[in-house]
Amino acid sequence: MQVKILADSACDLPKSFYEENNVTLLPLKVHLNGEEYEDVKNIDPKTVYDAIRNGSTPKTSQTSPLLFEEVFTQMAKRNEDGIYIAFSSELSGTYSTAVMILDQVKEKYPNFNLTIVDTKCASLGVGLIVKEAAKLAMNNASKQDILNDVRFRSEHMEHLFTVEDLDYLAKGGRVSKASAFLGGLLNIKPILNVEDGKLVPIEKIRGKKKVLRRIIEIMSERGANMGEQTIGISHADNEELAQEMRAMIEEEFQPKEVYISNIGSAIGAHTGAGTISIFFLNKLS
Repeated sequence: MQVKILADSACDLPKSFYEENNVTLLPLKVHLNGEEYEDVKNIDPKTVYDAIRNGSTPKTSQTSPLLFEEVFTQMAKRNEDGIYIAFSSELSGTYSTAVMILDQVKEKYPNFNLTIVDTKCASLGVGLIVKEAAKLAMNNASKQDILNDVRFRSEHMEHLFTVEDLDYLAKGGRVSKASAFLGGLLNIKPILNVEDGKLVPIEKIRGKKKVLRRIIEIMSERGANMGEQTIGISHADNEELAQEMRAMIEEEFQPKEVYISNIGSAIGAHTGAGTISIFFLNKLS
């Protein structure tokens, strides 16, 4: 029987991906202007970014425990083996809740064979891992082979991103309010990455063009065999910049593929509009 792959919406893959690849979607919640939405399922990222530009402050919450219970119980009843590839536990309580609910379901179905992996990754960093796991599952790879691939990619996934407006990182405590204010005045853009599941600023650069060139330099320093990779780009309503970044990456590295996706509503609520993120591996085997 094919191994079932599950992913939460923080992996920033489009709705069509789940439908076409038999992957179960576990949406995070987005709260906007007094309404609650399920990320990917019934709210479009553009709605969130337009609301942010108009002064709204969307909030997010983790995947519903009731949904976890429903999905896990159905899988257990069908005797399905599965792997849930989860958003970083350092950035959301979703992973911890899933582990708790799995323990409860296994009290009734002790033979239920579901493994939950804390990727310590975010956005399309998780998404690239899910894409490869889904491909392996569709080709009837064993659960252990898929898990080995998921864990390897989780350990070696690099995240580089920069934001249009430092204010949103300041609200989340990632940079100081003073830094955000001065950054806005001086056109200073941060480059951040994810270390052990947490967002970490690594450099501050003045000017968008310089930021993009520096990201390419860091990719050269950290990446492995870039011509053999699928490199991910996710963006927050900034298709033009994503395409500019794609051209730079293709010129520099000639990768196997450059995959572009939108940053979804749940992640975008924290980054704000205009963010651009790059994902690649620092080791291939």
